[in-house]
Amino acid sequence: MAHSTMLHVRVDDEIKTQASEALAAMGLSVSDAVRILLKRIVNDQAFPLELKVPNAQTRAAMEDARAMAKASSARFDSADALIDDLEKARQ
Repeated sequence: MAHSTMLHVRVDDEIKTQASEALAAMGLSVSDAVRILLKRIVNDQAFPLELKVPNAQTRAAMEDARAMAKASSARFDSADALIDDLEKARQ
């Protein structure tokens, strides 16, 4: 077996918990997932996910979502208002 080394990664507690639960359902640990990720990077000489800079519309939506989360407010007062807006956008 090859010599191993310790890798320390800082991550938000909630993300770690959610990822651990999702990975456990797949029969994997967080360490397993990190090893798989690093092995793919070595084998493919590329990051295994396509990373892109978001376009202006996406950036605006991300900022809106962050502002709503920070203010704990919703963009719509009701589900009906949301559905009405979605239907208007389809026309």
